[in-house]
Amino acid sequence: MRTLISTAFISLDGVVEAPGGEPGYRNSGWTFKHTEFLPEAFEIKGREQKEATAMMMGRTSYEAFSAVWPDMEDFADYKVMPKYVVSTTLAEENLVSNWGETTILRSLDEVADLKETEGGPIIIHGSASLNQALSDAGLIDRYHLLVFPLLLGAGKRLFSATDKDAQKLRLVEHEAYANGLQKNVFDVVR
Repeated sequence: MRTLISTAFISLDGVVEAPGGEPGYRNSGWTFKHTEFLPEAFEIKGREQKEATAMMMGRTSYEAFSAVWPDMEDFADYKVMPKYVVSTTLAEENLVSNWGETTILRSLDEVADLKETEGGPIIIHGSASLNQALSDAGLIDRYHLLVFPLLLGAGKRLFSATDKDAQKLRLVEHEAYANGLQKNVFDVVR
């Protein structure tokens, strides 16, 4: 069984929208505009590239990342990694050719089937709507959260507002940094 890991830059009030400067959001680029950069706070991002064996994202994140990540040295390990895009609308002909093997999954059932295959961890980047659906379906196994000391108000959230039973998490790693950032790694308790 493969582990599905959600990784996110998240504000203290739960917003994950446009952390790197994606257009269309009022506070776009909030991770770099409001918090001093400390390399040690981002160590987990490099570790994720080394530990993950595949990457998953929704259509919107795929379209944003595939336009820039294939040629970025910071994301070189992701270039050769198999990718899974969960989308009912993305067409095969819209996949980029310079970012390695990419498979389109059309449903959460296909994600559940993928988790049952042999292989290592699958990391989910961006993809707020996908994260919400996967979390509500009980498919996420771990969260890697870099929590920024910001309140952003409106914006896409990592977690849905669906009325559901409580889901217990176990804190397995944490650290606070001088710039106010907090690293929190949680396993989902089943």
